[in-house]
Amino acid sequence: MDKDVSAGSGITTVAGRLALGITLLAFGLGHTALIDGVSAADAVSIAQYVGGIALFVAGLMALREGDAAGGTAFSVLGALWFTWAVSDSASGNEAGLFLLLFALVALSLTLAGGDQLGQGVYGLFFVALLLMAIASFAGNDGLVKVGGWFAVAAGAVAWYAATAALAHWPTAIPRRAAGRGVTATG
Repeated sequence: MDKDVSAGSGITTVAGRLALGITLLAFGLGHTALIDGVSAADAVSIAQYVGGIALFVAGLMALREGDAAGGTAFSVLGALWFTWAVSDSASGNEAGLFLLLFALVALSLTLAGGDQLGQGVYGLFFVALLLMAIASFAGNDGLVKVGGWFAVAAGAVAWYAATAALAHWPTAIPRRAAGRGVTATG
């Protein structure tokens, strides 16, 4: 595996990914009902302060450092988490619209490129938000749990990406060179 660590703008990206990872893990675990007595409501404080404020500040710092991609992602996602945390209980359709609009933001971040781990985080987060939006429109609790698991996976990848940058672990999946593969023997 490639040991080259491409952590965006360095420590700002690491801090942003840790904040996003912690928030996604709390949000996702709250929706999966994996831990007895832990619900999505229990993730509100983490979403407001770590996901909202800390992530937004990391985004502003990244923008100041000239990292437009990281700055945009962290500041927009910080606004998502803060808004989610301070909003009152919304109706199914209102919550669904909110989740759907931010799923589109996550899709944009996925398609914008960047490193593989970042795209993985945003892609998994997109799926989580899309499933939860559909679940809100349809009133389907089972789909909410599935979306929660995608959020947990996104959080784990964000946490790994931050930790890998700090610990100098591999951050890229090696690619095979063209023409070099398994050959058939006959």
